[in-house]
Amino acid sequence: MFLSSLKTAVKVLLRRKFFTAASLFGISFTLVVLMVAAAMFDHVFAPRAPEVNASRSVGVYAATLQGPHWQHNGPPGYKLLSQTIRNLPGAERVTLHTGPSDEVAFRNGKRISLQLKRTDGDFWRVFQFKFLEGGPFTDDDDAYARFVAVINESTRRRYFGTEKAVGQAIEVGGQRFRVVGVVPDIPALRIVVYSDVWVPIRTAPNDSYKSQYIGSFLGTILAKSKADIPQIQEEYRRRVSQLPPVEDKGTLTAEAATLFETFATMTFRDSRRAVAKMAGVFAAAALLFMILPTLNLINLNVSRILERASEIGVRKAFGASSRVLVGQF
Repeated sequence: MFLSSLKTAVKVLLRRKFFTAASLFGISFTLVVLMVAAAMFDHVFAPRAPEVNASRSVGVYAATLQGPHWQHNGPPGYKLLSQTIRNLPGAERVTLHTGPSDEVAFRNGKRISLQLKRTDGDFWRVFQFKFLEGGPFTDDDDAYARFVAVINESTRRRYFGTEKAVGQAIEVGGQRFRVVGVVPDIPALRIVVYSDVWVPIRTAPNDSYKSQYIGSFLGTILAKSKADIPQIQEEYRRRVSQLPPVEDKGTLTAEAATLFETFATMTFRDSRRAVAKMAGVFAAAALLFMILPTLNLINLNVSRILERASEIGVRKAFGASSRVLVGQF
C-alpha cells in the first residue's frame, strides 16, 4: 500500500514539473541556509580545539573610553589589561594576547601574506594546541624578548615546503624569528586564537603598546571551575570601576564575558539584556527560516489535494478514514 501511494505521489508531482521543482528547490535551499548558519554559529562559539576549556573561560574582548563629548570603542589595550586582569580570585590562569595582524614574509623573492599574533607564555596553557613539531615558547622567551615563533601547518608548507620547520628562521614584518613549534591550521572563525604565526609580546618593534588603554589586545581568563566565573566577572568589573580617569577625564568600562556575550553587548549596547535580545534575534531568524519552507510545503500539498478532490470523495465513499487519507498524502 505504501509503495502504491509513493508511486501515485510521484506521478502527481510530475504533472506540473516546473512548479514542483521550484517548490522543492525553495524548501531545500531555505533549509540549507539554516543549516549553514547554524554550523557557522557553532563553529564560532562552541568549544572546539584548541579552545577546549571554553565552558569555564571568559575574556576581555572590548573596552570603552568615554569622555564628556566623545567615546572610543575597541579592543582593550595592554595597560588596561595589565592593571586589571592579573591575580583574579577564582582564576586558574590568565593570558594576554593581541588579535591577528596582517604581516608580510618573503621566501626566495616570493611574497607571503601572514597573520601574526603576539602572546605571553600562558597562552599555550590556557589553549590546548596540538603540536606537529617542537613545542610552545615559554614565559622566559616572552620576558627576555627572544625572537622565537610558533607557526601553523600552512605557513610551514608555504615557507619551507616539505622540510622540517623547527630550528629554521622565518622573517615576518621585518623581524627575524626562529621557529620552535608547528601547530595545525586554526579556522579564521576562531577569532580568539586564530593566526598563522605566534610570537612573544615583548618582541614588538616598540613599547608604545604598554601605555594603551584601548589598543589591539585581548585577555582570556581560565577559571578554576565554571562556578567561579560570576565571582571573576564581578571582581573584574570592580577593578575597572576603580581605575582613575584617563585621557582628558575619560572613564574606562570593560567586562569579562564570553565571546557571545561581548558580541551581543556590542550589538545592543545593553549589557543587562543584550544576551537575551541576541538569543531572541537568532531564535526569530531560525523560526522564520523554518516557517518559509513549511508554508511552501503546505502550499504544494494543498494544491495537490485540491486537484484530487474527486478521488478523495470516491475514497471516502468507500469507507477510507481521514487518517488513512492524510497518511497517503
